[in-house]
Amino acid sequence: MFIHRYKFVPIYLVTSLISLKTSAETLPDFNPARPPNDYLSMWAGFDPRAENLDVEILKEWEEDKVVLQVIRYRIGAFKGRNSWMAGIYGYPKGMDNLPGLLQVHGGGQYAHSNAVLTNAKRGYATLSIAWAGRISAPGYTVSPQEVKLFWDGQTEDPKYKRTTDWGALDAYHAPSRYGKDAFPSIPVAEWTLDPVKSPRNNAWFLVALAGRRGLTFLEQQPEVDGSKLGVYGHSMGGKLTILIAGSDSRVKAAVPSCGGISDRYTDDPLHLDTVSDPPSLKKVSSPVMFLSPANDFHGRINDLETAIGELNTKEWRVVCSPHHNHQDSAEYEVGTQVWFDHQLKGDSVVPQTPVTQLVLAKGRMPQLRIQPDSSREIVGVEVYFTQQGILQERGKAKDDMSNTIHRFWKFVEPQKSKTNGQWLAELPLFSTDRPLWVFANVHYRLANPIAGAGYYYGTYESDTFVLSSLPHIISSEKLKLSGSLVSSPRTLLIDDFSGNWKKDWFSYQKKGWGIRTNKLYEPNWSAPSPGARLSMEIMSAEENKMVIWIDGYGVELNLLGSNLWQRFSFSPADFKNSAGESLPAWSGIRELRLDRTEKLAVPKGNPSKPLHLGALWKGNPPTFRNLRWID
Repeated sequence: MFIHRYKFVPIYLVTSLISLKTSAETLPDFNPARPPNDYLSMWAGFDPRAENLDVEILKEWEEDKVVLQVIRYRIGAFKGRNSWMAGIYGYPKGMDNLPGLLQVHGGGQYAHSNAVLTNAKRGYATLSIAWAGRISAPGYTVSPQEVKLFWDGQTEDPKYKRTTDWGALDAYHAPSRYGKDAFPSIPVAEWTLDPVKSPRNNAWFLVALAGRRGLTFLEQQPEVDGSKLGVYGHSMGGKLTILIAGSDSRVKAAVPSCGGISDRYTDDPLHLDTVSDPPSLKKVSSPVMFLSPANDFHGRINDLETAIGELNTKEWRVVCSPHHNHQDSAEYEVGTQVWFDHQLKGDSVVPQTPVTQLVLAKGRMPQLRIQPDSSREIVGVEVYFTQQGILQERGKAKDDMSNTIHRFWKFVEPQKSKTNGQWLAELPLFSTDRPLWVFANVHYRLANPIAGAGYYYGTYESDTFVLSSLPHIISSEKLKLSGSLVSSPRTLLIDDFSGNWKKDWFSYQKKGWGIRTNKLYEPNWSAPSPGARLSMEIMSAEENKMVIWIDGYGVELNLLGSNLWQRFSFSPADFKNSAGESLPAWSGIRELRLDRTEKLAVPKGNPSKPLHLGALWKGNPPTFRNLRWID
């Protein structure tokens, strides 16, 4: 059955397996005399518009005046077999000239209907590609189990569903089809394209190529304005966003989150010259916004300024949430929607990046001066600094993942000048033997609240958004030479829970009062001695249970209620994991959590089941005071 809905080619609505007949090879034949060895030769000869897409609709439905489809399009022909990309496409019914978005999931994630649905409600057509084969849509879920059924051709199984088919190749992930993850490596195997080490064997290249074909799909839809295409993705999808934007001039706006900046430390020169981040960053000419949480392990904030300097565009912004690792809260995530509205719709104004100046002077605390763009209403300005930053250098020790995730960012509230609109923050250092990393966040009011699908597809809503400055990174040697004043003496009091204390804590919860902090990881607030006790006071209106959790070890508290203050103190032995083992010592502890319930860690190789402490909370959140060490 032919459906002539598309601009250039017909779409096939199929109910049975399509023909296995292939067209000519999509990529030029391998030349043993000149194998691809750089960025240009890797992409040489590929035209994402040259071949028919041969689109098939696997499922179609309507939801909230949005047309949604699970589809597959032909990526191309490789080694005599076709490869197919599955995904979810959707658009607001009855609308045309829509900007089109390509959404790229991360490792372990799915193509997801909520990303498509929420974007459609805001006037976008979206294609969410399932490069790993996984799909989450009403009535069409493809989990890793169903992906394996597809690999094995188990068409009689009631759970069997057609999905992404890499044909003779393998760019699946979590798991990979042939047991070899072809993303960090450049393998040579029966299932790779070229018979020698070649970037065309790498899965980053293959998925980026498939993403470019996804842009062709978008521009061929009758309701899409093909001159207004954007791409965004999270984690591995963030890196793929940069690879796609760098290789395809049709991209007019890009938003990578938690990726696309830090794949630059490999010891493999071929990887570095082809599928690492720098070669693609240097080709990105579209406006780009980086969502880069300050504690993210994958797109590390210390690489942000370098990545910005590599871009082939001056139109960029950064959004850096303090404390967060690989996820964000609404006012940071909404930057994606704000950026696309501005770049693809011409809606609203996105202020310029805050201008900051770090002033180091002998006998004075370092000062950060912030000049925010006031073209939109400013809700507030915040400054965060850490003295736990570690720079990774190519060829040296691998990045300290634990430090990256758990370093503590101290909040400082800047004061606004009455004369020039500048804001000033003094930074109370605890040492000049450690480097200083500092950045500013400017919070702006949105004209109307924006709802969207977050990194992991949960729906959020925000009436503010954040723009960040680039971080200043100052070595300990420079701090010492400057004669900067150390003004934050070591103290046994960790937090008195007064003023803006929540800025030093964080939470990923949309409901509940649970909070976390990395304060205890900073040397200024580490335990003063092995025998010290951790103490705090807690008050609740009703009888309740709650949990104090440190690095997978927890202790359950019984609160009496009646708004009575109770004082608790603990040794490491009081904190247990799921196997009943005690926290070995205070030294090296990283993250502290206060919450109504928590799951305790299971030691590696231990048969114990995860143990949950706490219970459902009754009444208003508890009140805290005097978190401190007793030496």
